[in-house]
Amino acid sequence: MPVLRIDREGFRLDGEPFRIISGALHYFRVHPGQWRDRLRKARLLGLNTVDTYVPWNLHEPRPGEFRADGDLDLERFLQLAREEGLHVLLRPGPYICAEWEGGGLPGWLLAEPDIRLRSTDPRYLGAVERFFAELLARVAPYLGTRGGPVIAVQVENEFGAYGEDLPYLRRIAEMLREHGVDVPLFTSDQPADLARGSVPGVLATVNFGSRVTENLAALRAHQPEGPLMCAEFWNGWFDRWGGLHASRPAESAAADLDLLLAAGASVNLYMFHGGTNFGFTNGANDKDTYRATITSYDYGAPLDEAGDPTPKYAAFREVIARHAPVPDAPLPEPSKKLNQLGVRLTQRAPLFTQLPSLGTAVAGERPLTMEELAAGHGAGTSLGFVLYEARLDTAGPVLLHAPGVRDRAQVFLDGGPVGVLERESHEHSLAFEVPEGGARLSVLVENLGRVNYGQAIHDRKGLVGPVTANGAALTGWTSRSLPLDDLSGLAFADADPRPAVGPAFHRGEFDVAEPADTYLDLSGWTKGCAWVNGFALGRYWSRGPQRRLYVPGPALREGRNEIVVLELHAASRASVDLRDTPDLGPTVE
Repeated sequence: MPVLRIDREGFRLDGEPFRIISGALHYFRVHPGQWRDRLRKARLLGLNTVDTYVPWNLHEPRPGEFRADGDLDLERFLQLAREEGLHVLLRPGPYICAEWEGGGLPGWLLAEPDIRLRSTDPRYLGAVERFFAELLARVAPYLGTRGGPVIAVQVENEFGAYGEDLPYLRRIAEMLREHGVDVPLFTSDQPADLARGSVPGVLATVNFGSRVTENLAALRAHQPEGPLMCAEFWNGWFDRWGGLHASRPAESAAADLDLLLAAGASVNLYMFHGGTNFGFTNGANDKDTYRATITSYDYGAPLDEAGDPTPKYAAFREVIARHAPVPDAPLPEPSKKLNQLGVRLTQRAPLFTQLPSLGTAVAGERPLTMEELAAGHGAGTSLGFVLYEARLDTAGPVLLHAPGVRDRAQVFLDGGPVGVLERESHEHSLAFEVPEGGARLSVLVENLGRVNYGQAIHDRKGLVGPVTANGAALTGWTSRSLPLDDLSGLAFADADPRPAVGPAFHRGEFDVAEPADTYLDLSGWTKGCAWVNGFALGRYWSRGPQRRLYVPGPALREGRNEIVVLELHAASRASVDLRDTPDLGPTVE
């Protein structure tokens, strides 16, 4: 593969002028069985490059435990890009934002109570160093200077929006070089943050979704020479639970893309294909009020969540064809979809009866955070749930106060539900009556997604801080991490015809003649998570906007298939549907 160079006029590839026309495609948000399909559709759009982040938190789920297989096989993804004739912009962080859990930073870093993320804190930089050593040794053979597809690597990500710390940014750039990255480096920032986020000697690029002329001028004022590049052209947006589905018309996005390319700039579409926040991987924002991102990361991209072309795909290809060669091929066809209604979930396993198979209880005087359990006790991955239990010995009215709920807590007395505490709604207190003889207090806390943007990324999960009952601190707790990453030990039984009380797993089977993409419709269910054949689809929530979960075709198999649903509250039906269309809810432009 050719080698990228930067000079005063722009990019050069093997000495010839070159314009990067790229699209963001996150391998970790797409089933690996679909990587080749998405890359082919990137080339057919007229892209010559794809861009991907690298999620540190998935690659190193526990300190020193590095994963690069299956859905995290970055080397295979890079090889497939090379086979498709595409270059790659690699964005290894360590922080990636991306509306991803914690911005990609592992939760276990926060087990250190005073650690300063994204800084020169030696504890943080030491962890980054170890991660880069593992990651970049695998990436090195795929660098453009060694015949690979990776033509440039990003330093950190939008740091100017976070703070001003040039020594930190320099150190990240030095680490990349020390670990063999000898292709061009670049930074990316929003226009107002360029000065704080740039590194002398490293190409600065700019991120925006509109006001093309103004924002390119801001980049040129900051960097008088070299290529003009929009490293994130926001052609859509993400959604949050309780909001409306964001939508940007194809005509508007295409017009701004045309202006960008007409100005001679290089571009990276954010997103070309958004994909899905499978499992517990969505991020959140907290600007005075906590808001969790939904499971779908459709983003209103040229390819929708299932990889099908949207009107934006055709509009963008028409624009790109005015400025660069586009393959002479028809538009890709939508994939086949499966439609199967009334899949009955006939077996049940109440959560509280399955605890020994799901996690180990750790005793302590106070509740332990998710991060403390993962880093200090090897329990869990800092994702999913934590169950806290303590004894209330005094009968009578109790006011439970837990100001540090992160993020949503269901409270039970002797297994019976008594209420919900929630970070988003600032509900921190709950009143109930303790019966004669006392009761077991159980608090099931869900990590709804660590904050991925701003100073609030220091977002510890579980019960953070003291819990009081009638003003007195509760002590003598057990803390049990429930990552729900292995459900093989669940003991299901035929479901009682009466509705389940409290959280329970529900299981059903269905037959498939030919596996295909589909959407799991959980209408009539309240809140929880779903799996198909052990593949974690993500969270559902009746508050919306998202009403159906995307099921990748490769997660299904010919013949018998299994659905497991963890319903945290109650369902008005004992079945689910597989639909052939998505439902991301009512839209707002």
